[in-house]
Amino acid sequence: EPKRLTAAAESLLCSFDWPGNVRQLVNVCRRLTVTAPGSEIRAGDIPEEMGGNRETSGDADWILGLTSWAERQIANGSDLSEERQPLLDIALPEFERALIRAALASVNGKRQEAAKLLGWGRNTLTRKIRDLGIDT
Repeated sequence: EPKRLTAAAESLLCSFDWPGNVRQLVNVCRRLTVTAPGSEIRAGDIPEEMGGNRETSGDADWILGLTSWAERQIANGSDLSEERQPLLDIALPEFERALIRAALASVNGKRQEAAKLLGWGRNTLTRKIRDLGIDT
């Protein structure tokens, strides 16, 4: 049975610089067909070296990681009969924790400056720190 690309995998492949042109793309597709587990090829299945130099910066890696995580969560939760926690309820607090910690670290713990980096007021940042259980 043929394998299909997820939207994230397709987007990743489209973002690569293909110096070998079509021949390189054909070889990558053949390799992915053999190496990717399951019937879908996901973004996480595509090694960066297979696509040559990416045109996008390394900053997009977290988006690909998040996309891959979401695809796994959806695939693992295909049984919709059981009650599951919504994906945003799982991911959003972790995302906010990461941003808050990074902002605080970049300004040596100064909440007013960290709040400004995040586009929040100081009171909002203080509430988020408390609600998310972040040690400062």
